[in-house]
Amino acid sequence: MAKQREQSFPSRETILAFVRAHPGKVGTREIAREFGLKNADRVELKRILRELADEGSIAKQGKKIHEPAALPPTVMADITGRDSDGELIATPTEWDEEQSGAPPKIRIHVPRRPQPGTAAGVGDRALLRVEKPDAEGGAYSGRVIKVVDHAKTRVLGIFRSVPGGGGRLVPVDKKQAGRELNIAKADSGGAEDGDLVSVDLVRSRGFGLASGKVKERLGSLASEKAVSLIAIHAHEIPQAFSPAALREAEQAKPATLAGREDWRDVPLVTIDPPDAKDHDDAVHAEADPDPNNKGGTILNVAIADVAFYVRPGSALDRDALTRGNSVYFPDRVVPMLPERISNDLCSLVPGEPRGALAVRMVIGADGRKRSHSFHRILMRSAAKLSYAQAQAAIDGRPDDTTGPLLASVLKPLYAAYATVKLARDERDPLDLDLPERKILLKPDGTVDRVVVPERLDAHKLIEEFMILANVAAAEMLERKALPLIYRVHDEPTLEKVHNLQEFLKTLDLPFAKSGALRPALFNRVLAQVKGHDSELLVNEVVLRSQAQAEYSAENYGHFGLNLRRYAHFTSPIRRYADLVVHRALIRALGLGEGALPQTETVETLSEVAAQISVTERRAMKAERETADRLIAHFLADRIGSTFQGRISGVTRAGLFVKLTDTGADGLIPIRTLGSEYFNYDEARHALVGSRSGAMHRLGDVVDVRLVEAAPVAGALRFELLSEGRVATRGRRREQPRGDGAKAQPNPQAKAHPGRSPRKKDRKAGKAKNKGKPGKSKKGQSWKT
Repeated sequence: MAKQREQSFPSRETILAFVRAHPGKVGTREIAREFGLKNADRVELKRILRELADEGSIAKQGKKIHEPAALPPTVMADITGRDSDGELIATPTEWDEEQSGAPPKIRIHVPRRPQPGTAAGVGDRALLRVEKPDAEGGAYSGRVIKVVDHAKTRVLGIFRSVPGGGGRLVPVDKKQAGRELNIAKADSGGAEDGDLVSVDLVRSRGFGLASGKVKERLGSLASEKAVSLIAIHAHEIPQAFSPAALREAEQAKPATLAGREDWRDVPLVTIDPPDAKDHDDAVHAEADPDPNNKGGTILNVAIADVAFYVRPGSALDRDALTRGNSVYFPDRVVPMLPERISNDLCSLVPGEPRGALAVRMVIGADGRKRSHSFHRILMRSAAKLSYAQAQAAIDGRPDDTTGPLLASVLKPLYAAYATVKLARDERDPLDLDLPERKILLKPDGTVDRVVVPERLDAHKLIEEFMILANVAAAEMLERKALPLIYRVHDEPTLEKVHNLQEFLKTLDLPFAKSGALRPALFNRVLAQVKGHDSELLVNEVVLRSQAQAEYSAENYGHFGLNLRRYAHFTSPIRRYADLVVHRALIRALGLGEGALPQTETVETLSEVAAQISVTERRAMKAERETADRLIAHFLADRIGSTFQGRISGVTRAGLFVKLTDTGADGLIPIRTLGSEYFNYDEARHALVGSRSGAMHRLGDVVDVRLVEAAPVAGALRFELLSEGRVATRGRRREQPRGDGAKAQPNPQAKAHPGRSPRKKDRKAGKAKNKGKPGKSKKGQSWKT
């Protein structure tokens, strides 16, 4: 920082420029020191900073001030209130407060005569076109493109009957916990105790319970089959298709050879999970006969021709865009398209002619793609295989289906994979190794068991072939200068990289960044811990340092895959983005009907990309919450049982633990950890005892006792049984506690939750933790 100097009071613009030049490194004290401000001037400085924060020009994280992260031109936002001039104020729906501070505010311009569908109010969610603040600093300005969701007047919850008739509604939303509604007998709609119901708010009073009227009975929680319904209704995921869309689907006719190439003799096969209900991608490979490509391969990837049936602007198209994607639960699928389309006409079932859009790729002996071409075809799948079935055949255990295909179909596919893997390894994409669990249900809908499916070469083969096809689609559309929706994944922010470096220092792992940031930097770290106790921990922390993939009409590459251009092409049955790419390819190559309209531009596709990015997040959250509720149901009768798990999250509130067997997440409140104050150590992702130095850290294997299970909320609470480790100073090596004593519950915490019995420990903890951000229970993830 510059030395103190006497000068006139700095302008707002000067203060903003200084903050932008030192992102996340300056606070009120540093600004005052930079401009030589005395104590009397600091009151005015704080006032200006408060104004800048209120209008969204700066954001605070602890005591540090920084410029808010920039918003894209099109953003989904929630309208939160009005300013002093009565103008609507909104904040982005998706925002990482942990890394970017408070969300920026958007002042919405309301025209005198708004277009239909753009009249918004407080509590609404809307798609906005936004403009950056002007040179003088200020809030973003925006205009409403479309109101996506109006303020909620309906509540989802569990009906609890009361003597004399009527009852209370217990909301399932954690944010509404404790806000029960009174339901009169006449308004109960025949609901019975334990029913999942949808309730309309009738009257909200300043005192006493608000009232509601049962609008719909959705099922009984006596059956766990109702668990996915909670997430479906809580996140307002559309289930019923419009009558017009269903009519279009039923009237659709199978594709014929008209306007298509005949590929029915090409032995394309589908390889999917054994329980897959639709099969929209098929593959085939053969050696390239071209003498100029000795050792090369011709790889064909065929994708169901959804664009032939779902035309732009049709009822099917409108319903698909509203959904954005299919949503997958353990007991059901909420599809993006009606079953007539997804499970019939566009499912590449064996022996049946099906329309498809195929890409033919010529691969060199080095694994690099030399050329590609797209074709609209009529195909006939030679077989429907599961991953395990295909792998077993290659491993010497063919069955009646794979035996005849082994030499002619499967071995060429695996040979092609061995070739393209050479280029993949050279590209060196981010190589995280985190197990994914799958919940298996009994016929009655209850949890049978939770498994971690083995990751086979068959999985990797299909994944790599699909990536190649997606890249080919993006390259073709760029070559033809057509707008498209990219799948993008930004590189980690400098702040996240710095936090990762600080964490790795505690493990004596170097992370020296020089030059451009590349996935290889992270892979070197992951390679160093392969097979060590800290492997899972480091993989988790590296994952949390990554940005989240999304859709965008503007290309900024895919960091995780280490690709300059990437678009989703391979699953138009379940993702709207892929359907847009199919339409663009049909238009670019003159392949017939179902092309992207000429009216579609980068601006209009930006709006679509913003909307489907939100629906994707919605689906992910709904799927995760349903898994949490199912597991909580599964464990509800095991209160008092002991489990082994691993610390999956560390916050000031306590420790989150993921159980080894089921992958269930639960909280250990900080007040139950022991008879001392525990400080949150952000760099080490740990809680550390202020007196003993006992440390509980992200990734530690621990034993816990299940204390409470709340199935409706999907919440579990644990008691820690394992002892902490003691952190030494200096190089921060950790050792198990030498006293052999296990952590004991805090005897005073029950009477005074969260309060330490030692005053000086409490003060020390507050001083150390003040202004530091906590970590979320779930780390961010990126998907290809």
